[in-house]
Amino acid sequence: MDFLKDLWSFMKERKKWWLLPMVIVLLLIGVLLVFGSGSALAPFIYTLF
Repeated sequence: MDFLKDLWSFMKERKKWWLLPMVIVLLLIGVLLVFGSGSALAPFIYTLF
């Protein structure tokens, strides 16, 4: 979580708000892959990519 705090303070200080949508999308894809890999929905999730 320290990395996310550092990233947030970097974006806030340097006014790099355009990075926020990219970070959110990457986090959502990561969460989807982690939780979807052990479930019965895994074949359907992997077809999206």
